[in-house]
Amino acid sequence: MSINKTNRSSLRYQSIKNDGYIMERLEELAKQNPVEGFWKCYGRIRNSGTIVNHKKLHRLYKKMGLPLRRKIKKRLPARVKEPLAVPAYFTQTWSIDFYE
Repeated sequence: MSINKTNRSSLRYQSIKNDGYIMERLEELAKQNPVEGFWKCYGRIRNSGTIVNHKKLHRLYKKMGLPLRRKIKKRLPARVKEPLAVPAYFTQTWSIDFYE
């Protein structure tokens, strides 16, 4: 306890965070470039001069429902390996000559 009978925690400055500007900027970027993901938006915001932590920006990005779905790669069917035909005679083989 201090001299004026107040708690230490109440004496410290607690700023009120206003994320409205950042959220508006994210919304703009998502509308302009709908196929770009979080890191592109983060880079554009940083390049515009706004300094914001990437973890905070990602939290807001997810909160706004902007994350893109990850593209799933198509799985190609396994190719059937066919054995090479072995010629019975040496004259049964084909050859190609490449020249200029």
